[in-house]
Amino acid sequence: MVTPSPMGAPGRDASQLMLVREAALPAITLAFTTVLSRFDDVLFDRAATAGASQLLFLDGMRELRRRRQEISDGFSAHLQRSWDAFESGAPLSAEATLSGHRDDGLSLVGEHELESRLAVRQFAMLLLRDFKSVLGRLDLRLGWIGGGLELDADTNPISPEQLGVAIHEAFAGCELAPEVRLVLIKLCERDLHAPIGKIYEKIDDHLAKAGVLPNVSAPRRAAPQRAPSPPPQGMLDDLVEQRHPPGADGADGSQAAPAWAQRFTDRWAQQRGNLQGHPGDDGGHGGAGGEQGMLLDALHELLRQTRHVREDATSAAQVAVGQQRPLSQREMMSVLSLLQATPSATLRAAIGEDGESLAQRLKSEVLSNATQLGVDPSQARLDPQDEDAIDLVGMLFDVMLDERELEGRSRELIGRLVVPFVKVAMLDRRMFVQKTHPARKLLNSLAEACEGNTGESQAERVLMGKVEEIIERLVAEFNENLAIFLTLEEEFRDFLAQHRRRIEIAERRAAETQRGQEKLEMARARASAELDRRIADATLPQAIAEFLRQPWQHHLTLALLREGEEGASVAEALTLADGLLDEVAEARRKIVGKPWLQAWQPALGRVFASVGVHGDGAARAVDALHDTLQSIAESRPELERALPELPQVVLPAPPASDTASVEVTASVEDDNFDNADADRFRRMEIGIWLDFIDKDGKAQAGKLSWISPISQRLLFVNRRGVRFCVASPEELAVMVRLGRLRPHVDDGAFDSAMQGVIDRLDPRGSTTVH
Repeated sequence: MVTPSPMGAPGRDASQLMLVREAALPAITLAFTTVLSRFDDVLFDRAATAGASQLLFLDGMRELRRRRQEISDGFSAHLQRSWDAFESGAPLSAEATLSGHRDDGLSLVGEHELESRLAVRQFAMLLLRDFKSVLGRLDLRLGWIGGGLELDADTNPISPEQLGVAIHEAFAGCELAPEVRLVLIKLCERDLHAPIGKIYEKIDDHLAKAGVLPNVSAPRRAAPQRAPSPPPQGMLDDLVEQRHPPGADGADGSQAAPAWAQRFTDRWAQQRGNLQGHPGDDGGHGGAGGEQGMLLDALHELLRQTRHVREDATSAAQVAVGQQRPLSQREMMSVLSLLQATPSATLRAAIGEDGESLAQRLKSEVLSNATQLGVDPSQARLDPQDEDAIDLVGMLFDVMLDERELEGRSRELIGRLVVPFVKVAMLDRRMFVQKTHPARKLLNSLAEACEGNTGESQAERVLMGKVEEIIERLVAEFNENLAIFLTLEEEFRDFLAQHRRRIEIAERRAAETQRGQEKLEMARARASAELDRRIADATLPQAIAEFLRQPWQHHLTLALLREGEEGASVAEALTLADGLLDEVAEARRKIVGKPWLQAWQPALGRVFASVGVHGDGAARAVDALHDTLQSIAESRPELERALPELPQVVLPAPPASDTASVEVTASVEDDNFDNADADRFRRMEIGIWLDFIDKDGKAQAGKLSWISPISQRLLFVNRRGVRFCVASPEELAVMVRLGRLRPHVDDGAFDSAMQGVIDRLDPRGSTTVH
């Protein structure tokens, strides 16, 4: 309900409606037309740097110039329609307008249409976020002068969502390439932000000075009164914020370091008390000074002190300790190149097993394969820094293969990178401490592509084929020139960007599917409730009861899907049911001679048509209802007729998800979840990732892709963009309490694995590092 104010009860104020309309619609349209006039120049500039897409932007520029007035008129026309609907007392739904009204209410739309819808929704979300306070006041004040209407972001006639629909419809008739259309919408998001905000403030100030709810200062939906209590162990602190970790890359990326690095060196320095921030002696193996040198020194010291724990008395490294000559770097590179080209069966087996240490297996293989260079293994040992490089890389891949979802072919392909990365570690130790190092960036991208990739879909198989191609080229071409990593990383990054775009399209389809399912659920529930309200306790003749439970309920459900709660067909169907029940009551009062159902013939025809019964079939069905009423009125049960057998109809349903969703089995009760957790989920931003823990303790990452405006349930998708879990904020809060949900922390495969290496090397400080 609208809160009363000194102005009195809400009522339609025609004069204020006219003043606001004249102040708002021309100003918003002018702002759009003004920025639109600059877009063709922007497209021309984009064409200069668009490469292969240059012609698309030039064509878009010409189309924009040719249809500028038509585009502006389309934008203005939607705002006019939206305002007219608001003034009539039936505000237009932006979401319903954007989704469109198709015959079955659930038709999937084209890929480019989905991209445009998503872009204007993002436009609206940005403005809704930045102008939340003033829009909350405008919802109240406009609703007040409109006659006490309840307005929100979806129905406010000048809300950002309505502006987004106007932009969508303005460009709908233009022949624009999808990427050009998206650029134009993003330009609207950038250039309309400030002028639209000023217009909102101006209108709100005008209404306040005119005495419309002058004391309103906040949106109607107030925040909870009690302060939210923190979740267990700060578990959900970052769920409602985008993650922007400190220590981001510098301007040149030279000093960019992983998140764990500073914590580790600080703790290690405190424990040892003897580390200084001086350049380390790299021994010709790739220099690093300052903070990076300190970190590498700390890692080497930790490796030295823990080596006896990780190696048994029979290991190759221990046997080699007493030998006379360390292998030279040239000999090491030659042996590693042999292993890179043709890895031994035992090394391949170690990659495929969870128990064996890759580092130990690799050191044994290096010493045994030195014989191919004419080196006597009994007279050779590993240089300590080379041994450290093998240890770090071996443990890095051990952690990665153990803790990430890498199985089968994915595990085998990632395992083939072990030897090349040992060579990188020997050539350039900065790989471990420099976040922008091309080798670690390539590994992060390849691991992302492989993780959870079972090759079920064509897109996954294409992606895995590209991963295999990149790794084959790396293994074949990498000698001692690190430039190959930069080349392959750039190539694979471009390919992965295209793959991510396909994933985004899959996400949108998942959201459209979920929206359709919820609309169907809501329509069915409403139709069932309307039926129960009318006949739950009534004893009706068989034909009448069958008519209401089957064709009428189906017809009402379809009407709700197509037109929404306030649709004309919905009102007609409800009136028909009430009229039919009234005639049953009249028949039971023995009113003889009445022309039964005469007033309802057209409506009955539409109901039977909705279930595929036309012409003579519909006439026979109506006759059965008529004769049933006649038999009741004349007390002649032999005249009663059963409803003819009708075709079985099934409501159209969205396509099912092609993956099993996370099962939410916990019941939601007042005492088994924290309301503060549920509130955090309600405020959580699109794009946040969470880890869902199954009964075996295995974590699967899910991304918040969409929040239902109907049920407020949250839709999560997996890394393929396929529906993964749909749950209410309360159900998610229960999962937190049960330990089945946690924040997803992923700084990349390399950083995450290095954190695991540190934890395994020095478990005393693992909690501190975390």
